Amino acid sequence: MGQKVRPTGFRVGITEAWRSRWFATKREFGNLLIEDFKIRKFVKTKYSLAGISKIEIERTRDHVIVHLHTARPGIIIGRKGQEVDRLKAELEDLTGRRMELKIVEINNANRNALLVAEDIALQLQKRGSFRRTIKKVLDTVMEAGVYGVKVQLSGRLGGAEMSRCEKASRGSIPLSTLRKHIDYGFAQATTAQGLMGVKVWINLGDYSEEEANDGANAKAGQVPQKPKRSHKR
Repeated sequence: MGQKVRPTGFRVGITEAWRSRWFATKREFGNLLIEDFKIRKFVKTKYSLAGISKIEIERTRDHVIVHLHTARPGIIIGRKGQEVDRLKAELEDLTGRRMELKIVEINNANRNALLVAEDIALQLQKRGSFRRTIKKVLDTVMEAGVYGVKVQLSGRLGGAEMSRCEKASRGSIPLSTLRKHIDYGFAQATTAQGLMGVKVWINLGDYSEEEANDGANAKAGQVPQKPKRSHKR
């Protein structure tokens, strides 16, 4: 079962938090769901180079809070916060609701599966060798201190006439173990031969270990291993 489904979807509601947190009646649910999709698509398209890995949305009656998890917060914030103010105004025009943006910085992009997948896709679009790219990415991700990583490419690899699938992995990826934090990312590379799919799985360890480490660091007055800086506008 765990080998065939998306790892984050498999864990949502058990060990993973929901990406959208709000309640709506049957009549409003469909419209709000489409609105969430529009917000995510608009932000990802406009800031494709900002390294946005996750967009979380919280709602009250007329107030929407958007959490942007990004590896390059400077691109979104802009000089003196002008860019983030512009984005906030554009989202308010798009939805007709009062918006609040919270930007959360990702310290290490090599520990984030979606950002790793997008990086591989970018290298494939630049006509890089897929074997060399996979090998380099596996080494880089393992050096970031993860327990395991798996990469899968699908498409006309190396300009071949027939499409095929290539896999490579390092360490352990226990996809069926729900207590393990498996980060998953998918990206598409648009090449001259056609679309190529890129899937990445990263094993970040047990959820309980992450909570224990954060708690121990907080008690000792140390900075956690993965600190998050939030900028409100």
